[in-house]
Amino acid sequence: MKKTGLTLALAAALGMGVSACSTEAPVAGEVGEASEQVMPFSQDNPFAAQSELPLHFPPFDQIKDEHFAPAFEAGMAEALAEVDAIANSDEEPTFDNTILALERSGQTLSRALSVFYNLVGTDTNDTRRKLQADYSAKFAAHSDAISLNPALFERIDTLYNQRDSLGLDAEGVRLIERYHTSFVRSGAALDDDQKARMKEINAELAELGTTFSQNVLAEVNDSAVIVDTREELEGLTEAQISAAADAAAERGHEGKFVVTLLNTTGQPPLAQLANRELRQRIHEASVIRGARGNEWDNREIISRVVNLRDERAKMLGFDNHAAYVLADSTAGTAEAVNDMLGQLAPAAVANAKREAEKLQAMIDQEQAAKGEPSFQLEPWDWAYYTEKVRQAEYDFDEAQLKPYLEMMNVLENGVLFAATELYGITFKQRTDLPKYHPDTWIYDVFDADGSQLAIFIFDPYARASKRGGAWMNSYVSQSHMMNTKPVVANHQNITKPPAGEPTLLTWDEVTTMFHEFGHALHGMFSDVEYPYFSGTAVPRDFVEFPSQVNEMWADWPSILANYAKHHETGEAIPQELLDKVVATAKFNQGFATTEYLAAAMLDQRLHQASADDIPTADEVVQFEASALAADGIDFAAVPPRYKLPYFSHIMGGYSAGYYAYIWSEVLDANTVKWIEDNGGLTRENGDRFRATLLSQGGSKPALDLFHAFSGAEPDIQPLLERRGLVDPAN
Repeated sequence: MKKTGLTLALAAALGMGVSACSTEAPVAGEVGEASEQVMPFSQDNPFAAQSELPLHFPPFDQIKDEHFAPAFEAGMAEALAEVDAIANSDEEPTFDNTILALERSGQTLSRALSVFYNLVGTDTNDTRRKLQADYSAKFAAHSDAISLNPALFERIDTLYNQRDSLGLDAEGVRLIERYHTSFVRSGAALDDDQKARMKEINAELAELGTTFSQNVLAEVNDSAVIVDTREELEGLTEAQISAAADAAAERGHEGKFVVTLLNTTGQPPLAQLANRELRQRIHEASVIRGARGNEWDNREIISRVVNLRDERAKMLGFDNHAAYVLADSTAGTAEAVNDMLGQLAPAAVANAKREAEKLQAMIDQEQAAKGEPSFQLEPWDWAYYTEKVRQAEYDFDEAQLKPYLEMMNVLENGVLFAATELYGITFKQRTDLPKYHPDTWIYDVFDADGSQLAIFIFDPYARASKRGGAWMNSYVSQSHMMNTKPVVANHQNITKPPAGEPTLLTWDEVTTMFHEFGHALHGMFSDVEYPYFSGTAVPRDFVEFPSQVNEMWADWPSILANYAKHHETGEAIPQELLDKVVATAKFNQGFATTEYLAAAMLDQRLHQASADDIPTADEVVQFEASALAADGIDFAAVPPRYKLPYFSHIMGGYSAGYYAYIWSEVLDANTVKWIEDNGGLTRENGDRFRATLLSQGGSKPALDLFHAFSGAEPDIQPLLERRGLVDPAN
């Protein structure tokens, strides 16, 4: 989610996050310290003016790495000059000469930062990594120079106190309120000594955030597991084995195989690999990342970051960083988050333990049949035996699905088709616009009346230059004031098959594609006046809600039937298999909920800790174990989805906010039930969701948008039922 702050440029500089489902934060120097290598900023620089391509689409073919530094320097100087003119104006402050002037400021920096940080996430290189490190503290200092400017805040504060008498509409009043809140939360009301310390903290946090994210990427690549023989890969498909051989060759291990890792604790190959020893190697390589004592060890960074955040929160009048973050969320307080997570955790663990009993029984049965002693279920066994139990209970192996889930067919005849059915929008692929990477697809998006709504970029494949996970980001955000329409992108980390082979997806990758496109729709349907409120600029614990709703169409019968077709024969997926997909929806939800809640509760424990309880580098691992035990979610067979040393979310925009997915899912489950109860996949329902919620961005309080759509208060029961967290005895 690109969460707009004072301007797009300032938002990025503040590290507020650049994408929905994002884990990265911008991140070092003093403002005005142009290095010797920075070339002059000329009109030939692609960031000197708005792109002349459709909807100001970035001219990726003209953008070179050497263009960024001069655009950063010129952009910061331009923005500060604009802000100084606003702050030091002799005119009385007005909505137009102060608030709207800030909204219009920083355009050069905004253009450069938007492209730069998106490329750092999708296709980084040594030059971009160095730029990120060199400029992180500069950007932090730049944002501080604006948000801690006393004359500027005085003007904003004056307008805030007059906001109800200025004759503004509701969106204009809210814009003043949000600016005032943003400045106060940034430290504008602090004294001079506190402001000086705030600047030091922000600069150091920016540097640490960049180092952490770069360490995570380096560790993922360095921790790939080398496999000596083809026989050890029993259970993988021929295409997967071929990809592993190619990965080994790229790393200089000809004749061997490499299993690459994703930035989650669980690794997809564990569901297929028959070799238990190899499964254990992969799992152990995954969970030790960031705590190996090597150059990419993140434990010291974690400790320092949490201490700095705690100091900053107390300076601003909050008990801890979690209290600071949650005060500006829909949850409101740490107590509210703790209460919800505390309600869910016991039911999730109980469900996971019931699942574990079935897996252990399968292990015992298999070992007895082979005449060998049984063994205790371990984390590296879970996914493998889950598939066996799924097949036994439902006569369903997820591998049966993959031939019917070819990637582009899922996208065009599933994800995009669902959007057409629900909202009336249409898509046309175009090949004339420049790409930042060959493995991307670009689509024009047209509204129901035929007018152009947006441009959409699809970037599905994993690569060494791309961060892990899946996310949406904006290159251009919608705003009537700026006369701009959205250019948005979706990213996943799907393994690219060998040349000539189809890309066949897992069901999880399919639902992820629908999820991320829900974020894209949130950006594309934005219909607001001011850039501040555009698209996904909503609280963290609300932003996942619309995207989770969009997942419901993945297994909606008419949508599934339209895209789930055999990649070779075109044969529709058998109805029996469709029924099994729906029947297994709650399968393994104890595991999924427990691993997620473990990470979410770790995040809260870390950021609610008192100053004396914040772990040192040497205490990080033990802190994690103690926190899981204290919350009753320390089930050894189900480790957290992320362990602290590679928990990128909490170093970026989701610090003290990883709970947001489950908080949003309460709203999502209520909304899905409402849609199902009111006719399901209809234009009427789509138009209602678009008008009351997706188009509004952050222009109204988040829960007001939910109420406008549903007409009711959120209820946790639909979520409990969806995730199978209702006691079977009841």
